[in-house]
Amino acid sequence: MNNIGFSGKKAGIIIAVTVCVVIGVFFLIRYLNDTSYTEDAQVVYVTDVATLTGQSISDGVVNRYGGIVESQETWSCTANSDYTIQAVLVEVGQEVTEGQALFVYDVNNLENTLEQQKIDLERLNAELESLKDTIAALEKESKSADKSLRANYTIQIKQQELERKQKEYDIQSKQKEIEVTEKNIANSTVTSQISGVVQSIRDSETQATDYNSGDTSFIKIIKTGELRVKGTVNEQNIGMLTEGMPVIVRSRVDDTQIWRGTISKIDRENQQTNKYADMYGTDNGSGTNYPFYVDLPTSEGLMMGQHVYLEPDLGQEDAGTAEGIWLDEWYVDESVENAPFVWVDDGEGKLAKRDVIIGERDTEMGTLQILSGLELTDLIAFPDENCTEGAKTEKAEYTTGGADGAYTGDENNTPAEDYTGQGEDYAPAEDYTGQGEDYAPAEDYTGQGEDYVPTEGGPVEENMTTGVMDAGMAPDAA
Repeated sequence: MNNIGFSGKKAGIIIAVTVCVVIGVFFLIRYLNDTSYTEDAQVVYVTDVATLTGQSISDGVVNRYGGIVESQETWSCTANSDYTIQAVLVEVGQEVTEGQALFVYDVNNLENTLEQQKIDLERLNAELESLKDTIAALEKESKSADKSLRANYTIQIKQQELERKQKEYDIQSKQKEIEVTEKNIANSTVTSQISGVVQSIRDSETQATDYNSGDTSFIKIIKTGELRVKGTVNEQNIGMLTEGMPVIVRSRVDDTQIWRGTISKIDRENQQTNKYADMYGTDNGSGTNYPFYVDLPTSEGLMMGQHVYLEPDLGQEDAGTAEGIWLDEWYVDESVENAPFVWVDDGEGKLAKRDVIIGERDTEMGTLQILSGLELTDLIAFPDENCTEGAKTEKAEYTTGGADGAYTGDENNTPAEDYTGQGEDYAPAEDYTGQGEDYAPAEDYTGQGEDYVPTEGGPVEENMTTGVMDAGMAPDAA
């Protein structure tokens, strides 16, 4: 009996110890999980100052877009297919003035038509006079006729009146036809509406339409004067651009030669679709491109038709020229009067405060000039409730934008080395070294996106003229 009691007590002790161990392991695991969560929650992401200030993009990873220099205004006219062009009075490359004759229609058929219309009008007038005489005679006879016959006269008179009204309508219509024909003859010479240079003249014999761009213009004239740059962006990257954004226009020949401008318009209405993507079984990177336009305060040194690079102006050309570092003001904690500081990685993966000296302020851009206390290579954090002395840090990776929203791009967006041009009818040439006479036109050029790699049979530029006139025989036929 005593042995049995001892065995029961021993079993109870073992069970109690086992329960304690299980409970201890449970709380240990829970504690470790809580600690891991707490440590993760305390991680503060930091970014190098060069990226935040846009000064890290000098390595060439800034997004670039292809552009072509063009006139601020382009005017074109279409030929009236109902008439034959007798003579073209200008040639491609010729300078013309507003009101100068461009081409002349053959009016021989129109003159014959006018003679026939006048003859028809005379006949209609004679028939009208005859109807009036008939009505007058019937009215006179009706007055002296017996009452039993007056009803018959009344019917005849009404019939003649209806014929008279129809004849008067026919005369009015014929008069309008004559006016249009006379106006067409008088305006058989089509004149330019702007002063500029003749860019293109379509073959007057074929009058073929460029179905790739929808361009039906017979003569296209670009206005002389200030220039602008037309760029192209694909549908994946159009969100990276905004109207009013400052951009840098960079020469393809001399990378140090630049012009500055502003995006004046992003044309989302006239998208350029790659019509051949399905045919070739590939989308070639993008299916739709959109034109955008850059206005320049000065175009000195640029040439019409010159191909250039366009890139957002993120200060890459100003790096090292301004004194100090210009940093977005929200990265500097000024909660303590006259003691501004930033949160910096201490080089060992821990966060620390660092005092800085502030110079000027740019209230319009929302930036501060850091005169000392910070280097471009320093990693800093956005000041928030997680920023504490000794907090664990981790470098943030930005592929589509920095912490300040400044797009830095990636290496896939840089132009291909063998790319030589883009835009209307331009294609790469193996020996291309610059722009101007060396541009090699090709019929199947398809445009470009951020990677500037031309593809076979893709979209070409839309007709982006600001004024399109149907050069019918009269201006009102436009």
